Amino acid sequence: MSKEWVLNAAFNRWQLNRPKYVGKVSEAIRACAPKTLDEWKDYYFNEVSRKHAPSKWTPLAQDMRSQLEEIGRRLYVKISENLRSEVESVTEQDCIEYVYKVVIERTYEGYQTERQTIYGQLAKELGIEVHPAPDEWDRKYNVDFYIETKGKYIGIQIKPMSYSEMHEAHNWQERMRTSHERFEREVGGKVFIIFSSKASQNSKTKVILNTEVVKQIADEIDKIEASS
Repeated sequence: MSKEWVLNAAFNRWQLNRPKYVGKVSEAIRACAPKTLDEWKDYYFNEVSRKHAPSKWTPLAQDMRSQLEEIGRRLYVKISENLRSEVESVTEQDCIEYVYKVVIERTYEGYQTERQTIYGQLAKELGIEVHPAPDEWDRKYNVDFYIETKGKYIGIQIKPMSYSEMHEAHNWQERMRTSHERFEREVGGKVFIIFSSKASQNSKTKVILNTEVVKQIADEIDKIEASS
């Protein structure tokens, strides 16, 4: 495995990139609006802990440069102790069983829970049929499902996400903005992102986290029908 992959996996797994450690980075860079990397560095090291620290801020050092260094040290401990021992305990049979579970069982479970979220909740609340998108739309536009009304289309993208990750919703919207705008230009309809999660830790049923999107989709349907 590459060093970058290991670092990224561990950084995310132990949530050392959470705002309580590094500050509200997305908010900070928009406030800074830097023209150069150096400008962003100066703003981060001098302003983030003062202006963009969440209520549950976890200071590990007196200044942000030292804060990042301390996070890096903690990351190293997690990799050198926890991750290394876990990797060494993996057997060939573990790998075979894992591949089978991911490809067969989890794909089926994900499909069923996704259907419950989309067809069960969204279709029921909107009172309109929701269709799986063609493979081309999935690859080209990041559209999983669509609604057709009056000969026009509304795209829907499903993004599984936990409650604790909802602060990253804006980042996902930005990442898919270009493809969704392309869908609107080429196909002729808006795309809405639905963030879904398990109803509870042990539940297999998924719920829509950003419930306001249901009304936004309903408003778009009304707008299309009114203009036809």
